[in-house]
Amino acid sequence: MAHGKKTVRSQGRRLRRICGGLLLLFLLPVACNVMSRGHVTTRWQDASHDPTGQAPDPSVTPEAVLQVYAARAFGWRGTFGVHSWFAVKPAGADAYTRIEVIGWRVRGGFPAIRYREGGPDNEWFGNPPDLLLDRRGADAETLIANVLAAAKSYPFADRYRLWPGPNSNTFTAYIARRVPELGLEMPGNAIGKDYLVDGYIFGRAPSGTGYQLSLFGLAGVLAAREEGFEINLLGFIFGIDFKDLAIKLPGVG
Repeated sequence: MAHGKKTVRSQGRRLRRICGGLLLLFLLPVACNVMSRGHVTTRWQDASHDPTGQAPDPSVTPEAVLQVYAARAFGWRGTFGVHSWFAVKPAGADAYTRIEVIGWRVRGGFPAIRYREGGPDNEWFGNPPDLLLDRRGADAETLIANVLAAAKSYPFADRYRLWPGPNSNTFTAYIARRVPELGLEMPGNAIGKDYLVDGYIFGRAPSGTGYQLSLFGLAGVLAAREEGFEINLLGFIFGIDFKDLAIKLPGVG
């Protein structure tokens, strides 16, 4: 009996060490990211929204263009995640339409989705965006029509929740799943991308090249050709991108 109790205690200590190690694995990159970013002193009213020159000039680009961007969120939120959006320009159009979900719109009684002319590649409150996807020509023309149709069917047009979703990344990932021809791989720090609709716990990966299990965006696993393998714990992602030979870290991406 005594030997059995010792075995149980030993197994308990081993389990606690494993859980503690996993927690450290997820939290340490976030802590390092907090220290590296420092304290943000700029007020949101004064933050830059300047263009970054990543979108082709529509006045000299007659072909259709579809791009997807993601930039660090403003202030402390940027320590943990990014804000993502679509920028589309049909063939012959003289301006881009930027499509994204904005939290304050819901709080103000407006639809979550904002369609705005211009600003396809602008900084997001002082944070320059990364270009996630760039499609052009006849292929882009078809994809734009599909993206616009998917946006109309977004089921959370009157809802927004920063964590774990639905938020701007939930919207981008929803469209990616509805239009798998995009092949969109979202960054690991796009918190909200794993929040599935209608209470589902199983679905496509955003890239359309694999599948995932997700419990309301709070926990789950994903395996796909583009994303690789991801573990989600409380919205934080740790994983390995085998295609690009990269490690995904919580908060870092």
